[in-house]
Amino acid sequence: MIPPRLEALFAAGSPAQSLGVLFDRAGYELYLVGGSVRDAFLGVPTNDLDFATNAHPEVIADLVEDWADAVFRVGEQFGTIGATHCGQVHEITTFRSDVYREDSRKPRVEFSEDIETDLSRRDFTVNAMAVRLTGGGVPAIVDPFQGLADLGAQALRTPMEPEVSFGDDPLRMLRLYRFAATLGFVPDPDAEQAVIRMRDRLDIVSRERIRDELNKLIVGESVENGLWGLVRSRLAEEFIPELTALELEQDPQHHHKDVLAHTIAVVAKTSPDEILRLAALFHDIGKPATREFGEQGVSFHHHEVVGARLTRQRMRELRYPKDTIRDVAQLVFLHMRPHTYKMGWTDSAVRRYVRDAGELLPRLNELVRCDVTTRSRKRANAIARRIDELEERIAELRKQEELDALRPPVDGHDVMAHLQLAPGPEVGQAMRLLTEHRIEHGPYQPEEAYRLLDEWWARRRPD
Repeated sequence: MIPPRLEALFAAGSPAQSLGVLFDRAGYELYLVGGSVRDAFLGVPTNDLDFATNAHPEVIADLVEDWADAVFRVGEQFGTIGATHCGQVHEITTFRSDVYREDSRKPRVEFSEDIETDLSRRDFTVNAMAVRLTGGGVPAIVDPFQGLADLGAQALRTPMEPEVSFGDDPLRMLRLYRFAATLGFVPDPDAEQAVIRMRDRLDIVSRERIRDELNKLIVGESVENGLWGLVRSRLAEEFIPELTALELEQDPQHHHKDVLAHTIAVVAKTSPDEILRLAALFHDIGKPATREFGEQGVSFHHHEVVGARLTRQRMRELRYPKDTIRDVAQLVFLHMRPHTYKMGWTDSAVRRYVRDAGELLPRLNELVRCDVTTRSRKRANAIARRIDELEERIAELRKQEELDALRPPVDGHDVMAHLQLAPGPEVGQAMRLLTEHRIEHGPYQPEEAYRLLDEWWARRRPD
């Protein structure tokens, strides 16, 4: 039985229906495939549609030329033609039978002649279903690998033996846990055992593709399922070895759990924001390297400093954009700062905190709140109150002064004119002096800035 959402996709005049007619008249088969079929059965809205056909790429491009608003041939070497129609993006791919070479990061593309072979080469049975759009009849479900049954059971199983599926594309091992995180489904035991045996084969996959899968996993509604799967299978060791290293480290502030369990709990508590969740994932990775034993037990002094460095290193290896690396590492570096608020903060300390956090301030405060996973309600409430008080202090200062800008009353041009300087490092030093005064003492007038400059310059250039 076709669910209502699929029926709507195939209504008269719809893109899927009109495309089916186009291919049918030309004598080719056309099927709706992949995640759009799965999502329709799950009741998830579907916008971009993927199709499979026995027509080869050059034929596909010719067929859709008049139907599409625009045709994209960038994926033609892999059998895929992209097309936009009425504002929607669709991909139409020739039936494929891809196989990775043992030492290759790219698949060897081979076309097949039938939909079942194409579906057999897909990652999981829930994504190996299709709906036939040609043949002159009512659209029909094609489900040769019992994907519907696995959808009902919320199971992630490969169409073929998992060793074959993961051998064809090792990235599917990571997708296994990405779908566990995004769909909440449970990996098939045989598939997970295959990951344990084959995890080192992920080495042939580009870091960019691994990064993209991690990004999808990390914002999943059931992210903890995906992360525990990565650790359980040891797949995480292939691209974030620091994660599994947390498993044996005992956190003195959370005696009932190790640092790994704490980290995964923190990630699950945060909002599904990529930067915030990556920061939560990395926030304690400096602990193994900073572990010390003393009279008071185990401690991890300055783990945030080491953690920020390790975060930048790992994210660079995964080819993250520079801005993302900067933001995540800064959150890791600052996540312990609010805990010192219990010792009392001056206005200058609050200004410095706001300055250092910048646009990351809301994410930083959320990370600090979510970093509390203790079972002690008293301790959790105390930390929450401190963050509430800190945010109230920030709000009060914002009313009194331009807190977010934290700029001195003169700029670099004013400094050069007043001290008769040419552009150079001395101008930067002067601006840092004035900015530091702004943080320590609050807003001040240009006259005060020029007095500070004169005193500073006199100290540098005595008569």
